[in-house]
Amino acid sequence: MYRTHNCGELRLEHAGQEVTLSGWVQISRDFGGLKFVDLRDRYGITQLVFDMEDNADLAQQARQLGREFVIRATGKVRERTNKNPNRATGDVEIEVTELTILNASKVPPFTIEDETDGGDDLRMKYRYLDLRRNPVQQNIIFRSKVAIESRKYLAEQGFLEIETPFLIKSTPEGARDFVVPSRMNPGQFYALPQSPQTFKQILMVAGMDKYFQIVKCFRDEDLRADRQPEFTQIDCEMAFVTQEDILNTFEGLTKHVFKAALDVELPDFPRMSYDEAIQRFGSDKPDLRFGMEFFELNDVAQGKGFGVFDSAELVVGICAEGQADAYSNKDIKKLTEWMQRPQIGAKGLVYVKFQEDGSIKSSVGKFFSDEDLQAWGEKFGAKKGDMLLILSGETDKTRKQLNELRLEMGRRMDLMKPGVYKPLWVVDFPLLEWDEDSERFHAMHHPFTSPKKEDVARMLDGDHETMKSLRADAYDLVINGAEIGGGSIRIHDRALQAKNFQLLGFTPEEAEYQFGFLMGAFEYGAPPHGGIAFGFDRLCAIMSGQQSIRDFIAFPKNNQGRDVMIEAPSLIDDTQLDELNLKLTIDPTRDKE
Repeated sequence: MYRTHNCGELRLEHAGQEVTLSGWVQISRDFGGLKFVDLRDRYGITQLVFDMEDNADLAQQARQLGREFVIRATGKVRERTNKNPNRATGDVEIEVTELTILNASKVPPFTIEDETDGGDDLRMKYRYLDLRRNPVQQNIIFRSKVAIESRKYLAEQGFLEIETPFLIKSTPEGARDFVVPSRMNPGQFYALPQSPQTFKQILMVAGMDKYFQIVKCFRDEDLRADRQPEFTQIDCEMAFVTQEDILNTFEGLTKHVFKAALDVELPDFPRMSYDEAIQRFGSDKPDLRFGMEFFELNDVAQGKGFGVFDSAELVVGICAEGQADAYSNKDIKKLTEWMQRPQIGAKGLVYVKFQEDGSIKSSVGKFFSDEDLQAWGEKFGAKKGDMLLILSGETDKTRKQLNELRLEMGRRMDLMKPGVYKPLWVVDFPLLEWDEDSERFHAMHHPFTSPKKEDVARMLDGDHETMKSLRADAYDLVINGAEIGGGSIRIHDRALQAKNFQLLGFTPEEAEYQFGFLMGAFEYGAPPHGGIAFGFDRLCAIMSGQQSIRDFIAFPKNNQGRDVMIEAPSLIDDTQLDELNLKLTIDPTRDKE
């Protein structure tokens, strides 16, 4: 028997019992006649005590122990004289009578502690060691709990878990596909799915009216903290439903997993249209943990002789409460330089400070009277001690820039409180986006999204300008400024789907080649249907108050899309290339750029 209990289980009520534990040596401390060893498994840590004088053979074994040795220890549970209140097992220890070294260990390349001395690259190379650290283990355990609770909820709602293929057909929409050559079909390729979208719609045609799967998806795109080349979705679809049905069902799922995993009761989710979110916050995923909403100043700031404002499409700002005295001229200059970075691209930043003594200071004071500036403050609801930060320029670009400033001020003012969750449904997205460079429409969500019922006739018969104002039955779930999930009611009519492909620049032949199987299915009694997909990795990170999804994935890729533990991707040998009818045209010895 390797263990009678785990290393987080023993308490005072076990005192006097003989037990066997197995695990890894966290640390050992030698005090001459006594040796103390912290034994760790994923459940916790228990202190072992070796009497080095009473049993010479046991003492000899104990002296061999090093960090990360795997051992089995048998002994009697006793109460500790020097208790550790920071450990669940801190009231007891094991007086060891028998020790077996199950496996020795080399000295680890970094410390297996909550706060480690290993850098990112080193820890990813030795991911199996990093996964022994408690914070990373807890993230993976949390992920498992959220997955189990999601399955419970969806099963109780009558959903079927159905697997869809990983080897599918490449499609031109969205991010780049990962492709897989076919040995049995020379010169042809599968693609790994960016989502199971078309398959779940076909399942609705097939009568499986409530589908879900917790599924891997793949996108060959540049990486950042919340992106990985392979990621996981809670993917769902329902037939004979309206948008309201879907929002209520998946608001229920979100409330359930927050309660089950965090014991947090979420309130009913507010709803906000896409247009309102952009106007109030400059973003379709606003962080509602703090206010600092946008106020537009065109009516009170233009026509006063300040050319920067007079020539702008939009003059808009935010009110940073209580910050008038916190920001010196030097601080304002640094903030302006932060806004002028290429990533944001603002040309400048105007401030107005409402001082505690009643005076007003502003970077545009020579163009505007105190009465003018006071009128601005009244529009913002500013009080003494508050500071206005104002941008101007092209409407869309300026709102995006001010959104970045709002978020930065939220961070600096410590307004993004951990443990506070502010969910939001953003609805009524545009159906299409016009791209000036390619001179064609792109789908705001994806090409299977349905227009609102009242916009269907305009979509079928309208002109180019009409298409820009079409609204979609689409929705996103946002929590704390992060998009957790998104979905839509789908098109289920062949003629309407063909029209949407036409608007997106597909020829009839291209649409048939890429999606003929789906449009063909629509001719055999396709029901009204819709769905949603949650970014599962991101949901776990947001629930845990973290930004990066990487530590919620057991074996993630680095920022270059590489698995440095197994050294993938890698070259394959000539025999495999020949079998796949491929020829290597890149010099494998060339330095990587």
